[in-house]
Amino acid sequence: MNRTSLPRSRRIVPIVAVASAAALVLAGCSSDSGGKKAEEDTGNVSAGKADTPRMKVAMITHAAPGDTFWDTIRKGAEAAAAKDNVELIYSSSPDGAKQANLVQNAIDQKVDGIAVTLAKPDAMKSTVAKAKKAGIPVVGFNGGVDDWKGQGLLEYFGQDEYVAGEAFGRKLNDEGAKHNICVIMEQGHVALEARCKGVKEGFKGKTDVLYVNGTNMPSVKSTITAKLKQDSSIDYVVTLGAPFAMTAVQSLGDAGSKAKLATFDLNKDLIGAIEDGDIQFAVDQQPYLQGYLSVDSLWLYKTNGNFSGGGQEPVLTGPAFVDKSNVADIAKFAAKGTR
Repeated sequence: MNRTSLPRSRRIVPIVAVASAAALVLAGCSSDSGGKKAEEDTGNVSAGKADTPRMKVAMITHAAPGDTFWDTIRKGAEAAAAKDNVELIYSSSPDGAKQANLVQNAIDQKVDGIAVTLAKPDAMKSTVAKAKKAGIPVVGFNGGVDDWKGQGLLEYFGQDEYVAGEAFGRKLNDEGAKHNICVIMEQGHVALEARCKGVKEGFKGKTDVLYVNGTNMPSVKSTITAKLKQDSSIDYVVTLGAPFAMTAVQSLGDAGSKAKLATFDLNKDLIGAIEDGDIQFAVDQQPYLQGYLSVDSLWLYKTNGNFSGGGQEPVLTGPAFVDKSNVADIAKFAAKGTR
C-alpha cells in the first residue's frame, strides 16, 4: 500500500507499537474454542482468547443509519472483544445530544471502559467528564483528534483529518485537477469540515464546499447532479464517505459531466469502482483497525495498565491512498468486510 509521507505538527505513535504490546500480552492467552469462534465470526485468523476476567466495554459512535463505514469499525471491535473476553455494547447516534445520552447509559450500566467518537466534541464534553469521575477509562477514535486530549481521554485512534485532506489536495494537483467540489454530508461535523479544509489548503486550484443531507441519498444524488449541471468547470468531485462516492458516480452520469471522482474511505463496492475506473482513488483510514484498537486498548489498560502515546499523542491509522496501482492488494480484505 502506498502511504503518504507527510510532515505533521504532532508526533505519530506508530501502530506497530500497539500491535507489539498486544502480542506480548497474548503470551498469557489460551488458544481455546473461543478463539475458533472469533475466527468464524470475523473471517480472520484467530489470535486465541484471553483467560482474563470478563469485562464490559461500551462503544458509542456518531454513525448515521445505513452508513456501511461503521460496519467495518464494529467488525474490528467485535474481533477484539472476542479475543479479549469482552462483552461489547455498541450504540450510535449522529445527534450529539443523543450520543451523549448513550454515554450516560453506559456510565449507568457501570461498564469497565468506554470507546467514543467526538464528532461533536462540545456536546460530549460534560458526559465524558462524568465517565472519568465515575472511574471509567475512556478512549477516543475516528472523530476528535484535536479534542480527545483536552477532554482527558486515555488514547486516540484514527487519522488526522486535516493532514489527510492536505494530502488529498496535493494528489488532486498531481492528477491535473483545476476545480473540485468537496461534498460534506453532515454540516458541523468537525472531522468532515477538517477534511475539506485540508483539501482546500493542499489544492492549488479552486475548491467549493457543497453541503448535502447525508441521511437522504436521493437528495444527495440530486444536489450533486444539480451542482454539476450548474457549473461545467468542475473537473473533480470529492466525497467524504464510500456510500456517497457510489451515489456521486450516478450523479456524474445524470449530469452528463466529464468530471472525475475521488473519495475518503472504502467499502467493498468502492473497491470495484476503483478497479473499473469509475473512482480514481480513495483515502483509507483503516476503520477496522480503529475499532479493534479501541477495544483492545481498554483491555490492555484494564489488565496491564498499558496505554499508547503516553496520553499525549494519537495513534494514527491513516491516511493511505488506494488507487489502481494497489487496489488488488486491498480487494481480498475488502471482500471480508475488514477494509
